[in-house]
Amino acid sequence: MLGLMMDRPLLISQIIEHAAEYHGDNEIVSRSIEGPIHRYTYAAAARRSRQLANALGSLGVVAGDRIGTLAWNGYRHLEVYFAVSGSGAICHTLNPRLFPEQIAYIINHADDRFIFVDLNLLAILEGVQAELSGVRGIVVMTDRAHMPAATSLTNLLCYEDLIAKEDAAFDWPEFDEKTAASLCYTSGTTGDPKGVLYSHRSTILHAWAINGANAMGFTADDIVLPVVPMFHANAWGIPYAAPMVGARLVLPGSRMDGASLFELFEDEAVTFAAGVPTIWLDLLRHCEANGHRLSKLQRTLIGGAAPPRAMIERFDKEHGVRVIQGWGMTEMSPLGTITSARPGDGNLPEEQRYGLISKQGRPVFGVNLKIVNDEGVTQPRDGVAFGDLLVRGPWTAKAYFRSEETTALTHDGWFHTGDVCTIDPQGYMTITDRSKDVIKSGGEWISSIDLENTAAGHPAVEEAAVIGIPHPKWDERPLLVLVRKAGATVTREEMLTFFEGKVPKWWIPDDVIFVDELPHTATGKLLKAELRRKLHAYTPVVMG
Repeated sequence: MLGLMMDRPLLISQIIEHAAEYHGDNEIVSRSIEGPIHRYTYAAAARRSRQLANALGSLGVVAGDRIGTLAWNGYRHLEVYFAVSGSGAICHTLNPRLFPEQIAYIINHADDRFIFVDLNLLAILEGVQAELSGVRGIVVMTDRAHMPAATSLTNLLCYEDLIAKEDAAFDWPEFDEKTAASLCYTSGTTGDPKGVLYSHRSTILHAWAINGANAMGFTADDIVLPVVPMFHANAWGIPYAAPMVGARLVLPGSRMDGASLFELFEDEAVTFAAGVPTIWLDLLRHCEANGHRLSKLQRTLIGGAAPPRAMIERFDKEHGVRVIQGWGMTEMSPLGTITSARPGDGNLPEEQRYGLISKQGRPVFGVNLKIVNDEGVTQPRDGVAFGDLLVRGPWTAKAYFRSEETTALTHDGWFHTGDVCTIDPQGYMTITDRSKDVIKSGGEWISSIDLENTAAGHPAVEEAAVIGIPHPKWDERPLLVLVRKAGATVTREEMLTFFEGKVPKWWIPDDVIFVDELPHTATGKLLKAELRRKLHAYTPVVMG
C-alpha cells in the first residue's frame, strides 16, 4: 500500500521562486569582475533568471543540452545556475584552474552548446578555441560597455544584451525530479577528468541536508560567503541552500586574497564562510600582519582538505570563530560528514574539543559509511582499525557521465572513496590517508595526514606534506616536506624533535626537506603525486 500524498517533483526552479516570494528583499552582494560591488535582491535575481531562461530558449537551447560556465562567484553566475537547470538544461561548471588541455577535453566530452564566461577568463577560451568542436556561442558575462574590444573568439554574445530583450515572465517547466540538473568534473589528477551528473532530486535533498541544524544550519538571519568557488562541486551546495532559507549571500568574485576577503567579511557582516585551508591560511596571515580581528564572522566550514589543528585553534583563540570541518567528494554533491556536536561536546576541555574538530566528523542523515579491509571485510568502529572508506546515499554518484569507469563501485552499490580512515564508537570518521598516499612501513600503516597536522602546529611552519619514500629495510618511510613561514627559522633536528610525544615514535619522519612552496591540485589539495615525482631521486636516511 502506498501513502496518499501528493507526488510533486523536487525541482531547482522552486528554490529561487521560494526565495523571491518569501525572502524577496534579502540581498545578494557581489564583488563584480568589472570592479564595483553589486547589490540586488532575491526577487531581482529570480526575475533575471526567468529572463535568462527565455533567452536560452531564443538561442535554441533544449532540455538536456549542456551549458558550460567558466566563471567566479558572482550574481550572473548564480542566475545561470537557476536559469539553465530550471529550464531543463544542464549547468556544467568548468574549473579555470585546470590545465588548458583538460578544459578543452571536458568541454568536448560534455558536448557543451554554449559557454558563459567571465571577462577575466576569456584568455582561457582563446587558448583552446581551435580544439572546441560543438560550442555554438560564447556569452560574456558583462554589459555592452565592458565587452572586449579585441579578441580572437568568434560568436560572442553580451549577457546583458541577451536578457534585456526578454520577458521577465517564464513558466518553469515540470519534469521528473531525477532529470539531470548540473555537471561537474573531477579534477583528474590521475587519468582524464570524470563527469558527475547531479539530478534535481539529489541537489535539493543535499541542500536540505546542508541546512540541517547539525550541518551548516543556515537561517534567514545568516550572511553567507562561499569562498569555495561555484565551479568546485557547486560551491558545496551553498548557492542552493542559502536561497532555500533566504540567507543573505555575499559573493567574492575573483578576488579571494586575504585582504579582499577580510574587507567583505567586515563590511558585509558575514556570519558564515566556507573554503579550503589554503584560503584561510592566507586570510589568517593577512590578519596577523595587519593586526586585524574578524569581528563579525561566527563560524567557518573548512573542507577540501583537512585543516591543521593549529588553524582551528587560531580561528578560535584569535578571532572567536568556530570551525566546522566537512568532508566529502565531487561524487557526493559533495557533503558526506561534518563535525556536528554530540550532547556535552561543547563542555569538553579545550584540548578534547579541538581533537574532535580535527576529525572529519559524523555523517549527515542520508549518508551511509563503512570501512573495509583489502578482502572487503567490514572493519570495527573502534577508532583504531583502518579501512578503505565506502559510502552510499541519495546524492552519491552511481556512475560517471559518458564513461565505462566502474572501478569506484562495488557489486552491492557502495562507492569506493579512495580514502583510508578509522571510525570511532561515536561515529566520528578520521581520514588517515588517500589509499594511493598511505605509507606502509614494516607492514604497518602510518597516517601522513596526522604527521602533516602535527608539523603544521610548529610556529615556524607555513605548510607541510608527508610522502612515503622507498626504504631498503622498512619498504617505506615518511619524508616531511615543509614550507617555512616568512622570516621564520627551524632546523631539521628541531622539527623532528617537535614530533616527540605527539605521535608514535616509529611514525616520526626520517628526514625533512625545506621548499619554497608545495604543489596543489586545481581545488587546493596537496598534489603528492607531483611531490613524489620531484623527489624520486631522493636517497633515504637509513636508520636501524
